[in-house]
Amino acid sequence: MNLSPWIDQLKRTRKETRLSADTKVDVAVIGGGIAGLSTAYFTLKKTDKSVAIIEANLVAHGATGHNAGQVVSYFERPFSNIVAEFGLDLAAQAQDAIDSAWVDLETIIHDANLQTPLHRCTGYVGFSSRSQMIRYLEDAYWKKRAGIPIERSIFLAKDHAKWLEGVASDRADLVSLITHHEIQSLLETDDPQYVAAGFSPKGCMNSASFTEELAGYLLAQYPDRFAIYEYATANILELNGTGSVIHANGVEVRSKKTVLCTNGFEQITILNRGGADIDVNFHEQVHGTIGYMQAYLDPIDRSPTAISYFPADTKVSAQGEIYYYLTRRPHDKEKHIRHNIVCIGGPEERLPERITYNKNQAFPDEVKKEINAFVERTYEHAPASPIEPAYTWHGLMGYTANGIRLIGPEPCNPHLLYNLGCNGIGILPSIYGGKRISQFLSGKKVKPTIFDPKDYRCSIENKKTAR
Repeated sequence: MNLSPWIDQLKRTRKETRLSADTKVDVAVIGGGIAGLSTAYFTLKKTDKSVAIIEANLVAHGATGHNAGQVVSYFERPFSNIVAEFGLDLAAQAQDAIDSAWVDLETIIHDANLQTPLHRCTGYVGFSSRSQMIRYLEDAYWKKRAGIPIERSIFLAKDHAKWLEGVASDRADLVSLITHHEIQSLLETDDPQYVAAGFSPKGCMNSASFTEELAGYLLAQYPDRFAIYEYATANILELNGTGSVIHANGVEVRSKKTVLCTNGFEQITILNRGGADIDVNFHEQVHGTIGYMQAYLDPIDRSPTAISYFPADTKVSAQGEIYYYLTRRPHDKEKHIRHNIVCIGGPEERLPERITYNKNQAFPDEVKKEINAFVERTYEHAPASPIEPAYTWHGLMGYTANGIRLIGPEPCNPHLLYNLGCNGIGILPSIYGGKRISQFLSGKKVKPTIFDPKDYRCSIENKKTAR
């Protein structure tokens, strides 16, 4: 079973509109998740262009409705590593961009009078080894060098103060020593292996509910410039020198610009009639990972939180160390009855190239056992054993090759733009991406960032043409 609590909680009142005839629009957005609707929101707000969403299923029923609901502004890739590749200035600019999406998210909620609650909190991450702590400290050091306000970034148990031996003072100064019991209290665990804890602003939100509400707002606010077509599967995207043609459901959607807001590795054939072939390049840039999650209900007697845990026996995937994450927040399971919902995830599986994700596949028993075992040994408020989750679900995440979201025009044909690649934590990057895409679409001169799609062949050709 793949039953997401966010989809289960979704209050949908509008009927879907099917794509049944050829259509023309200024901007076609493929993908009706949080990235697609954020792109539509900013484009409609900041330009006079018409926008159409082309969604293969229902709005918010893809990755947007099958995640853990964490709202965080950090990268899954170490910040120090981003600095090493792109330099401090560009890395700082990128971090500032994602941080700014907090304000954009709250602005959207206020502007559209959305009722989906955003629960903000101080979130924590627990470490069980010195190497894990050192990596976190290194990131904090470079963020401070970049001008990001940081006074202290990590707590370390006093009885493990020796972990700071050999650590440079400009890193060690970011550590506060507290008792082991206090570390465990912050992490809500009685597992003694966790002896250090990082902290940062985090939040919890039902991104499916947010996205569906935003869709309703935009349809009401821009009836003459906005449309959503659901159950419209885009099979072929043809690009030329003036625009694009999307072939979906046996009809054509012609647009001046197309924005891909899907996970990026779905079966869309891209034919570039106006330049170098980009089909293979596109599909190789983003790969799929299936994330597995489950949740149970608790009395509503604890505040919202978001905590990550790096155990000593952590596994390693293509993205790095596998960690477990836990979120807790209020949830309406039944009418007039409120609970806390505690969501746990971590196990994941790489989707083989060119294999289509099956959203209806059964939730693996071994994954359920793994998550239950983690909860029992880690979370101090774990329910009585055996744990019977109220929900088990999985979702498809898009990972770019370098762990950085793709936001901007395709170098081989600027009529195609990307806002994709959640890289495991996609809510704030999706919103920032939508805002940045609207700047390109408005004709505004936009500074280069680490998010810009790159293709050496076409970038060189564009430079020649510019001369």
